[in-house]
Amino acid sequence: MNRISRLCFAALCLLLCHQLAQAQSKQVEGNVVAKDKTPLVGVTVAVKGGTSGTQTDANGHFKLHVANSANAVLVFSFIGYIRHEEPISGRGVISITLEEDQKKLEEIVVVGYGQQKKKDVTGSIASVSSKAIQEVPVTNAQQALQGRTPGVDVISNSAKPGDEPTVRIRGTRSLSAGNDPLYVIDGIPYSGSLNDIGPGTIQSMEILKDASATAIYGSRGANGVVLITTTRGKVSRPIVTYSGSYGMVKNLGQTDLMNGAQFADMRREAYRTIGRYNDNNRDSSDKAIFVPQEYAGIQKGTNTDWQKLLLSTGYQTNHSLGVNGGTEKTKYAVGLGYFKDQGVLKLQSYERYNINISLDQMIGSRVKVGATMLASYSNRKGETYNGINNAIRMLPISSPYDDNGNLITFPNNDSNLPNPLLDYVPGARVENRKRFRLFTSLYGEVEIIDGLKYRLNVGPDISQYNYGLFQGKNTFDLLVGGGDATASKTSGETIAYTVENVVTYNKTFNKKHNIGFTGLYSVQRQRGDSTTANVRGVLVEAQEYYNLGQAMNVTGVGSSLGTWTILSYMGRLNYGYDDRYLVTLTMRADGSSRFAPGHKWGYFPSVAAAWNMSNEQFLKNSRNISHMKLRASFGRIGNTGIDPYATQGALARIPYSFGGKGVLGYTPQMLRNPNLTWETTTSFDAGLDFGFFKDRLTGTVDFYKQKTTDLLMPFLLPYSNGFNSVLQNVGATSNAGWEVALSGIIIDNPKGFNWSMDVNFSRNRSKILELMGGKTEDIGNGWFVGQPTYVYYDYNKIGIWQTNDKTDGLQYKPKPGEIKVEDTNGDKKIDASDRKILGTPQPDWTAGMTQRVSYKNFELSVVAFARVGGMIKSDFYQNTNTLFGRFNNLNINYWTPTNPTNDFPRPNNNQERPINYQSLSYFDGSFFKIRNISLSYALPEATVKRMQMQDLRFNVSVKQPLILAPYRQKYKGVDPEDVNVIGIDAPATWMLQFGVNARF
Repeated sequence: MNRISRLCFAALCLLLCHQLAQAQSKQVEGNVVAKDKTPLVGVTVAVKGGTSGTQTDANGHFKLHVANSANAVLVFSFIGYIRHEEPISGRGVISITLEEDQKKLEEIVVVGYGQQKKKDVTGSIASVSSKAIQEVPVTNAQQALQGRTPGVDVISNSAKPGDEPTVRIRGTRSLSAGNDPLYVIDGIPYSGSLNDIGPGTIQSMEILKDASATAIYGSRGANGVVLITTTRGKVSRPIVTYSGSYGMVKNLGQTDLMNGAQFADMRREAYRTIGRYNDNNRDSSDKAIFVPQEYAGIQKGTNTDWQKLLLSTGYQTNHSLGVNGGTEKTKYAVGLGYFKDQGVLKLQSYERYNINISLDQMIGSRVKVGATMLASYSNRKGETYNGINNAIRMLPISSPYDDNGNLITFPNNDSNLPNPLLDYVPGARVENRKRFRLFTSLYGEVEIIDGLKYRLNVGPDISQYNYGLFQGKNTFDLLVGGGDATASKTSGETIAYTVENVVTYNKTFNKKHNIGFTGLYSVQRQRGDSTTANVRGVLVEAQEYYNLGQAMNVTGVGSSLGTWTILSYMGRLNYGYDDRYLVTLTMRADGSSRFAPGHKWGYFPSVAAAWNMSNEQFLKNSRNISHMKLRASFGRIGNTGIDPYATQGALARIPYSFGGKGVLGYTPQMLRNPNLTWETTTSFDAGLDFGFFKDRLTGTVDFYKQKTTDLLMPFLLPYSNGFNSVLQNVGATSNAGWEVALSGIIIDNPKGFNWSMDVNFSRNRSKILELMGGKTEDIGNGWFVGQPTYVYYDYNKIGIWQTNDKTDGLQYKPKPGEIKVEDTNGDKKIDASDRKILGTPQPDWTAGMTQRVSYKNFELSVVAFARVGGMIKSDFYQNTNTLFGRFNNLNINYWTPTNPTNDFPRPNNNQERPINYQSLSYFDGSFFKIRNISLSYALPEATVKRMQMQDLRFNVSVKQPLILAPYRQKYKGVDPEDVNVIGIDAPATWMLQFGVNARF
């Protein structure tokens, strides 16, 4: 074979080898997405056992040449997701959905001034995810906490649009100072209305409950801390999301009042009681006790439902549009939102526009800067309007309209009963509170050396409001009170800022010793001022409250200024050994401008320890125990609890005569006390965190005990001093309780039926330990040593006096049909000494439950909440139960000679209210509520792709569809949920809502 032949043969061999290699090598491409169809950027795609690999691009796409593709296996790995292996099997296109590694995601929790791995947390911290927040239609973030975590009691104050609930973490501590928790948004302390923050912008909420967790906030954390983290960008291509909903709002029910015939009978009985009704001549007697309009209504069978005339179907609509994404260097998120809640009373509504922007930017490899801006504008209408209170007094035998369809000003010819529909005349009653807020969080962070970081947080906060109220002369309130049209206007501005310098250091030595340190120096300052003006005699009512200077009389002018500052130093040391033994030491010093010199500084230490028992050898290889941690903490936290300048006393202007002329002078209004200092709460907590069966069942159990001393409260003085009280540090209270939270995955079938459940239980007992001057009771304020911080102290109704009851020996002569109250001291008379503690609004226990069931593309969630035990006081049974005959009355079973009941007393026209009528208003406060039922459906993946979308879901939900309560079912009330007293106000509601969620 010559040389040319050999070269040709070699070339042929090389060509054959190349063709063989080409036959074995193949280009493989595809997409990698998360479960919600979001593209994952930066996923590592590698050939198992080989050296070739790549990463997904901004669209989640990858391309890779693979040798021996018939037998090769691709390995997909990404932080926070479960590692996935996929055989190629000769395919050229492979698309993968990575599952989130829930265990890894849940390891990180937000704590004060940073984050920690969950296994390293030594304090009592509960988390509420964005999914849980979105499961219930809410106006603000506080409502989303109800029933979601133990030890957090969220009670609605009313059903008025824009009203905020009351939040208590592990009970109440202070008798006179504040009991609200501290809210921290993106690291910056937040004060004021949480209505300014749209719930859709919230990514998660952490609740800090024990002293170890809250002491890092010192005087601000005495009542617990709620950390709110807003939505931030992530590494991905731009993702556009939209969610919208519309719901029809209806009242849950109406107050059960007497109808026309029942009211007429009640008034007849009220006059029969005093001997002024002759049953032998009913027509003549009726004409004597009913005015002509009323008598005519009875003859015509008039039965007007005044509540129904005022109530209508409301609605709630919510829309949000967001864009987020980014790279490893730059992450961003932008959101727009609109929310409106139109109440079932036409004059009440709440409307909000909000925008949120966040940006995180890496500069080089060690410097990071970022900003968050939350801006909102809202308008609340009718916040003081109480149409229901006006309607339930109206007589059902009267008509609101004359024969021509015009409103009758006084349907009963009674100056105390004007027509409540007059308020609905356009322009008659106008009330608006317009509010703007800009809350920002700016930060810069530099990693000085490995493990050592410095961070600067700056948080400017600006809010402004304008409030106006106009009432024409023909509105309900002015027709009752008499007078010309009135108007008032108030405006105010609050400017606050927070500057924090934070140094953190984290280092692991010899693989077993982990040390973390956090140091803080911060300043927080707030300045607020307001002005107000009230006038009477607005001659041109169309001007409403916009031209106060044209009114006939100025009835009030005022202004105010309040400024306070807190200067703080804090240090926290974390030490962990071998992931088994953990210790946290914290010390914070706060200086408050609210106190006088010499008493400005408070010092708040805490210590916590934890034992990761599951990392011990005797549990490490357990098949059933996934993790188990025992922890305990002890510490002190404080409460400023007083308004600025309270230590300086106050003067009040007073007119007096001097030289025969009227002049103005000043007199002391409040005694000064420069010795005031902090309220202090000492807290102990012991808890167990656990997980069983590969974390199919997880939970926590906590026991806590707290003692609050140096209560900031008024010390009563003899009136001969010229003052009845002075603010002092006196008294002590305690709180103790249990908390249990469980989460379980009952059925887990990725391709079929799934069922999970969260339940929680808590029991808290508050108690007053000491009062001022060694007293055991303060009856005027309802405080008693050994009793809860809030009790009902009144006469105890034990029945109704009957005709055959024995009254011998009594120093008073009750009449049959009057309320019988308990003679507690047995002295045969009823006086103030016979009052007793009837109960407390503090429940025996509270519990919450969330059920989630899914099947293929359907998902159902049910959220429920219960309060068991405790007592409520109902204004309906006190103020709408006069049995006098002038106003309409609750439809009750009252006493008559032919109906000798023990339920309610006999009507009496000589009594504006029954004797001891307050005793009628106390009820069992237990209830069980289903807060929300929601059903959603996600369109199939293939359908969504054809629409060039990533996800499209439709949902329908029912808010508050069921309430089981003695007050509702047995006593015909509407809703037993309220802070202490069931007020006569906007009725509780339920809502049927439809929504859509889309992702592009």
